[in-house]
Amino acid sequence: MQDLGSGKTAERPVRLGGALVTIVEPHKGHEVAYNRWYERDHFYAGCMIGAWNISGQRFVATKDLKDLRYPADSPVIPDPATGSFLALYWVLAGKFGQWMQWGSEQVKWLHENDRMFEERDHVHTLMYKFRTEFEHPDGVPVELALEHHSPYVVVVIGEPAEGKDLDDVDVWFRSRPLPGVVGAELTAIPLPADAAKGVKADSAENRFCQLWFVDDDLPATWADTFGPLGADFAAAGLGDLVLVAPFRATIPGTDTYTDQLW
Repeated sequence: MQDLGSGKTAERPVRLGGALVTIVEPHKGHEVAYNRWYERDHFYAGCMIGAWNISGQRFVATKDLKDLRYPADSPVIPDPATGSFLALYWVLAGKFGQWMQWGSEQVKWLHENDRMFEERDHVHTLMYKFRTEFEHPDGVPVELALEHHSPYVVVVIGEPAEGKDLDDVDVWFRSRPLPGVVGAELTAIPLPADAAKGVKADSAENRFCQLWFVDDDLPATWADTFGPLGADFAAAGLGDLVLVAPFRATIPGTDTYTDQLW
C-alpha cells in the first residue's frame, strides 16, 4: 500500500506524475456513434479502470473554436478542421510506468474482444510526463484540474528555440499570467512499441505541451489572451508555438456538440 502521508493537505501527498493526451477525429457520419462509444465504453475500459489513473475528462472542439486555432499549418494538427475530440487522463506520480504497461495490455484485449471503434483517426495521441504547474494564488491544484470541470481547456504545444530550454519558457509564461484557473506543463515521452493501432509517433522530442483550464468565457476573451500568445512567444525569441487550440467540455450522457464539429 502506498504511503499517502499524514493527512495534512498542505503536503499534497497525491501528486500528478503524467498524462495521456489524445486528440481524435471521428469520420464524418459517425460522430454520434463515436461519441457514445467513447464516453460509454472506451473512457472507462480504455483508461479509467486502470490502477493509478486518478482522473479523466473529455473535451470537444466545435467549429467556432476550431476557427480560433493557430497556426494554420501546424505540424501537430495539419488540418485545422480535424481533431474534434480531446481526452485527458491524469496518472499518479511514481506509477506512470505501471500504468503505461497496463494500457498496452488493455488495448490488446479491447481489440481482441471487438471493443474498439474503427471509424476514427488519431490526430495526436501521446504520453506525457508532468513537469510543472502554473497556479494562481490559492487556486486549483493541478491534480484537481479535471475534477474542477472547467468549461474550457486550451492546448498549447511549443518548440523552444535553439539555445533556449524549458526553464526559459517557464519564466516567460509565469511573467505573463493567462486566464486559466491552473496550467499544466508536460513533456512528451516515446510511445511504446506496442502502442494502439492507428496511433502515430511524434518525432519532435523537444516539444512541450501546456494545458490551460479556463473558467471564463474563452471565446470572448481569446483576442486579448491566447490569441496573441504565439506571436508574442516568437517575438521574445523563445521559439514557436506549433499549436494553440481551444476545446470546451463535453456534456456526458448527451450528444451535445456532435452536430457542430465542422
